[in-house]
Amino acid sequence: MIAPEFSRPIALDRIGLKQKSYEISADETERAALAERLGIPAVKSFDAIIRLRLTGGGIVKLSGHIKAELTQICVVTLEPIPTSVEEDFTRIYSVEAGDQLTEVVIEMDEDDVPDPIENGHLDMGEAAAEHLALAMDPFPRAPGVAFDSPAEPEEEPERPRSPFAELAALRKKE
Repeated sequence: MIAPEFSRPIALDRIGLKQKSYEISADETERAALAERLGIPAVKSFDAIIRLRLTGGGIVKLSGHIKAELTQICVVTLEPIPTSVEEDFTRIYSVEAGDQLTEVVIEMDEDDVPDPIENGHLDMGEAAAEHLALAMDPFPRAPGVAFDSPAEPEEEPERPRSPFAELAALRKKE
């Protein structure tokens, strides 16, 4: 398994019924690795506040707030532009989710399937990094830049009739 660029593992036995809060930030090396992973020029800052609470039955609720300053590429001008991401997210983890070998049926009105807690740990940093990837603007544009659609094609000039069309017209006259 590839090691996450922004890893902050926490043992399940450190999570209790009372909510605990953690503030985590990516250092320079982690930000460079995240930028490479996300396919963008730079991650200038990346901070998260993670709240964890054991809800019983081996279920852990992770609530988070991420804030990041990025450099992305404008899809119109192809110039680097500064962008910001700030969002809340929630994930559910379960000890039993990793042991399920049965088919999972997801209903549209149900919550997501819980993520597995592997080896008694979950990774707060990876959860935040995954959400950053989802929260980024997939088509960033520089301020004031609009994509102009190609002009409507001109009407094609009338083509001369083919000799076969002329022969078909003569045959119909007979």
